[in-house]
Amino acid sequence: MSSKTIQLAVLDMAGTTVADGGLVLRAFEAAATAVGIPADGPERAKAIDYVIDTMGQSKIEVFRALTGDETAAQLGNKAFEAAYDALIDEPGAIAPIPGAVEAFAELRAAGVKVALTTGFSRGTQDKLLGALGWADLVDLTLAPSDAGRGRPFPDMVLTAALRLGADAVNRVAVLGDTTSDIATGLAAGAGIVAGTLTGAHNAEQLREAGATHVLASVAEFPALVLAHS
Repeated sequence: MSSKTIQLAVLDMAGTTVADGGLVLRAFEAAATAVGIPADGPERAKAIDYVIDTMGQSKIEVFRALTGDETAAQLGNKAFEAAYDALIDEPGAIAPIPGAVEAFAELRAAGVKVALTTGFSRGTQDKLLGALGWADLVDLTLAPSDAGRGRPFPDMVLTAALRLGADAVNRVAVLGDTTSDIATGLAAGAGIVAGTLTGAHNAEQLREAGATHVLASVAEFPALVLAHS
C-alpha cells in the first residue's frame, strides 16, 4: 500500500451529504429575531450575509460574532437549534444528497474509514442522523463539542484521524460545500481537500479558498479518493 493511500474520508453533512432545502437560513431567521436583530433593514441583511459567508462553522461562534455578547449568543444558538430541529420534522425537509449513501458504502468496502462532521450541536446532528437512518452507515460522527473547536479550525478532522487510526494527516480526504470546510481540511494537512457544488458556495469560492478538487457532488468523491495514491 502506498504511503499516500487515503485511509480516512471526512465529509460534511448539510449541503455535502444532506440536502436540507435551506433550513439553515430559515432557522437563522427565527434565531435572529430571538436576539433582537430587526426583521428588515441593513442589520438583518448584513447578518444573513455573514451566515452565508460562514456556512459550515460552529453556530455558537457565528452568534458570538454577530452579537458580541455571550448571553445573546447562547440565546441565539438555542433558538437556532430549536428552530432547525423543528424544521427537520417537516415532511421532505431533509434527504440524502443523491449518491451519498452509496459513497459511504463504496469507501468503507474499499477499507476507507468514513467520518461525518457538522457545525451543528451534537443534539442537532444526532437528530439529523436519526431522521436519515445513518447512525450505522459510517464509522464516526463529530460535532464541534466533540473535538474542541469547529470549523475553520482543524480539530474535527484531526480528532477523526486520531480516533479512527489514520497513519498520517496526508492520508485523510476531506469533502465539504463551504469555504470553511476547505479551510478546515487545509489546516489539518489533509491529502485531499475537495469542494462540492451541492451546497452553500460556488466553484470559484471553493477554489479561491484552496480546494484541491471541485466535484459536482459527493457521488464523485469515492472515485477521487480511491484513485489517490
